[in-house]
Amino acid sequence: MHYEFDTQIRVRYAETDRMGYVYYGNYATYFEVARTEMLRTLGFTYKGWEDSGVILPVREFHIRYYNPAFYDDQLTVRTILRELPAARIRFFHEVFNQNDELLCSGNLDLVFVNAETRRPTRAPQEFLDAILKFASDGN
Repeated sequence: MHYEFDTQIRVRYAETDRMGYVYYGNYATYFEVARTEMLRTLGFTYKGWEDSGVILPVREFHIRYYNPAFYDDQLTVRTILRELPAARIRFFHEVFNQNDELLCSGNLDLVFVNAETRRPTRAPQEFLDAILKFASDGN
């Protein structure tokens, strides 16, 4: 299974540090924006899940930096699902600049949790169905 989605983000001045680089912590926000947009294209939102009693806390976050991004760069944040989620969903991310240079990559695990019991739960079936509708076989 393989599903990927690209999101465009323009670096704002406030996201850079004194060296002129995008501050490293902002990449977590870029990943979140990209995940949110990917989910929206599949017909789902975090708010919708929360309203239905499912929350998604972060379990793990990993990132590796290769090259810096700068003010006004046009970034492409690629979000990839490589496996069908169960109680955990793992998102892979890659960030490229306008010259198609890889700036960083990382992955993030979220857990589907019942908001009332605070216990893990399975991913909603309609979400799994939506992923399978658009995913390729990974080849």
